[in-house]
Amino acid sequence: MKVTETRLKGVFVVEPQVFGDARGWFMESWSQQKFEDAGIHIRFVQDNQSFSAVRGTLRGLHYQLNPMCQAKLLRCTRGEILDVAVDIRKGSPQYGQWVGAKLSAENKKQLFIPHGFAHGFLTLTDNVEVQYKADNYYAPACDGNISYKDPQIGVEWGMEPVILSEKDKNAPLLAERTDLNFVYGEDC
Repeated sequence: MKVTETRLKGVFVVEPQVFGDARGWFMESWSQQKFEDAGIHIRFVQDNQSFSAVRGTLRGLHYQLNPMCQAKLLRCTRGEILDVAVDIRKGSPQYGQWVGAKLSAENKKQLFIPHGFAHGFLTLTDNVEVQYKADNYYAPACDGNISYKDPQIGVEWGMEPVILSEKDKNAPLLAERTDLNFVYGEDC
């Protein structure tokens, strides 16, 4: 398993080693030891899975406030997505910056998104399944979102989304989020 930090400190692309033979293939998708060796100390408590039928489906940009903030390890097990993380920690030198990675069933890459980051993805194919681990439980009272088309962030999605929830269509800009309680250098 190769764990590589992106240009945003704390966000990592994870590339599992895939072993193939006449039967198919095998890979290790999660290893606590290998994450700890890379300096990531995390305890996952919940697994989630989503399905999106249509290319151009957008989910995000989402986050959970403290004390229920979530770190996530996300992978695409069917189809392909552009997965995006945005730093929303007050005082961070990376505040408002984003990084994206193409994740697919074919490349088997994963993206680790730490606390204090908003997260979203856009489906690049039809019939997409996404699975992710979270280190905190879903808490509706702490749920928040930011507009996927916020010009301050400037995510380059590569196409205009065709399907998204009303919540995501009407999400506020980052500058309008006065409830953010993530502070650079502090954990939740």
